[in-house]
Amino acid sequence: MFKKFQDTVFEGIQNPKKRNLILAATLAAFILSVLMIAPSKMVLAKMLPGKNNDTFTIYATLSEGSSIEQTTRVAECISGHLKKEKEITDFEIFLGMGAPLDFAGLIKGSHFKNSENVAEIVVNLTKKHHRDEPSYFMVQRVRPLIQNECTQLHSNTTITFVEPPAGPPVLAAIVAEVYGQESDGIRELSLRVADVFKNTAGLVDVEIMQDDIYDTFEVEVDSTKASLSGVNIKQLNDILYLAFEGMQIAVKNSDVANDQIPIYLSLGLESKKFSSKDINAINAKLSSLKLMNEMGMMTPITELVSIVPKKSNPMIMSKNLHKMTNVMAETDMVSQVYPLMEARDTILKTFDDRYEIEKTGLFNLKLTDKESRQVYELIWDGEMEVTLDTFVELGAAFIAALVLIFLLMVIYYKSYTLSGIILLGSFLSIIGVIVGHYIMDLFTSDTFFLTATSLIGFIALIGISSRNSLLLIDFTASLMRDEKMPKAEAIAYATATRAKPIFLTAAAIILASTLLAGDAVFGGLGVALIFGTIAAVIASLIIVPILLYKADLNRHFNLDDE
Repeated sequence: MFKKFQDTVFEGIQNPKKRNLILAATLAAFILSVLMIAPSKMVLAKMLPGKNNDTFTIYATLSEGSSIEQTTRVAECISGHLKKEKEITDFEIFLGMGAPLDFAGLIKGSHFKNSENVAEIVVNLTKKHHRDEPSYFMVQRVRPLIQNECTQLHSNTTITFVEPPAGPPVLAAIVAEVYGQESDGIRELSLRVADVFKNTAGLVDVEIMQDDIYDTFEVEVDSTKASLSGVNIKQLNDILYLAFEGMQIAVKNSDVANDQIPIYLSLGLESKKFSSKDINAINAKLSSLKLMNEMGMMTPITELVSIVPKKSNPMIMSKNLHKMTNVMAETDMVSQVYPLMEARDTILKTFDDRYEIEKTGLFNLKLTDKESRQVYELIWDGEMEVTLDTFVELGAAFIAALVLIFLLMVIYYKSYTLSGIILLGSFLSIIGVIVGHYIMDLFTSDTFFLTATSLIGFIALIGISSRNSLLLIDFTASLMRDEKMPKAEAIAYATATRAKPIFLTAAAIILASTLLAGDAVFGGLGVALIFGTIAAVIASLIIVPILLYKADLNRHFNLDDE
């Protein structure tokens, strides 16, 4: 076996046709592997894959001004679907408030929720080891069923699904931050961006982080009439609050504790309701409420107040003291990079009817209103921004590792050629990393993404594959210097001799990495190490010997001086 492999290497490096064929095939494999990422998208990049959790949360948000009864109807509709799922052990509904904080709720602002138009439903699943369907597949399956039915109960209702993140928590997978000086312009632009998101394949749970502007009615007290009628203004305020919100009127002593139980009084649920959303219905309801003045006479409230129609006062959002709003969207089991690029292209093509668009940075946009000349900025954030930053930083770390290894090899060998051969042999392991992800994608039910952990594995491979080339070069130099072997024979003998320790090292790495390959987060690291190691072994035993044969080893090993 040893002799046969040595003869094969010896024949391969001396035959010009075989050498050129192997080098051409290697170049073609490298180009094809890069094309598998872009533009073919056979291997998709993502920060981290979906994580199989034991829980997820459903956020229901109705239009501003909705009642708690309307919110309850939507929550009951959602719970009706959840009861049909066998893998759900229990769920808790929090009406008018946020659920107790979890990892995702900290960044989503769950603790700020305190209004009748919001609800959160925390869903608990059976342990992931006891069910076949991952949590993210369940969310993907039930999302359209719940949204299609429950959002129809009331207009402008949004229902979003939030899962604990596999990595750093972000506001959403894709966040478009819209900055500007004029609030109406920000609102109009954010609505158009949200429409683009809704029509982009792969994006779901689109919402805008801003309050709706809706019609309200303000009760203004006529202090002059109240004074002439002998009615105290505080008394007037109390009766309105007691009727529609409820007030504590007494306490009851507890039989089991030293605490007193407050007793609240308010109108019944049916009595609180207005027949319609107009000023006449409000006047009709308030006319039934009467106050007793100081002379014992009953005075209708409508004689003392006036109802003034007004628009709601929306919250003004800002970041770093600049007015802004967020348009958010989640991805439906796809990488966030590609829907973002599609949405950005749509914005560039369709927004030019109203805005002058200028590209700033890699993805960000500057939009100038053609009529008002107001300037708005569209800055991308969310998991996409984390992905971009992570991949850029890991790419910089990879380049730094290559440069450092190259400099160390130059210092050791005092030869740029030998250092370049070692570097090239290390770099070719990227073929195995990319092809390995494609192969794993064929055998997994969901998409197997090229993740940040995959790049970490690729960086770790540089040192492993460099060691293989070092063994080969040092033994070749020893044979040529000490045994006076010809170059081709020394390379073939060194390759065959060092093949065994190279194979044993590779086998140890591959076997150890199989434990990582099945993990949701570190699966990319395991696959990168397994297939990258295979590619590094092939490069060390086939490509590196050919490159060594083409180099002037006598000069690089300083054998001409001996």
